[in-house]
Amino acid sequence: MAAVVIWLIVAGVLAVGEILTLALVFGMFAVGAGAAAVVALLGGPTAAQVVTCIGVSALVTAGLRPVARRHLNEAPRLLTGTQALIGARGTVLEPVDENGGRIKIGGEVWSARTYAEDEALDPGTPVRVLTIEGATAVVHSASRDLV
Repeated sequence: MAAVVIWLIVAGVLAVGEILTLALVFGMFAVGAGAAAVVALLGGPTAAQVVTCIGVSALVTAGLRPVARRHLNEAPRLLTGTQALIGARGTVLEPVDENGGRIKIGGEVWSARTYAEDEALDPGTPVRVLTIEGATAVVHSASRDLV
């Protein structure tokens, strides 16, 4: 029973180490130590406990760590704020040129200006948002889209 307690303490210390560092290493070894505690509880010899700890730690590290790291380094899939408006379609409400105007994007009224200095858009013209600069949408005529 002493071996079970020792393995559980080791697993706990490693789990706390993972929480403090978020290195995705200590947690994998904590799982291995937990598996060794199960072997100790079932009455397995010390050698079997050590082999179980090392084997399970290696399997968990090889199997889960790459997946976990990929999810940590992955960019968010849901765009929010002004980034969500880039590429959105809108409609001109007030004439838009390089000096300004008003458009409607998804129910919201935005100040806008054209990307091309020589372009002027009349009310009702469909537009596409190229970028957002401050509180101004930089747009071009959606009828000029190549897609």
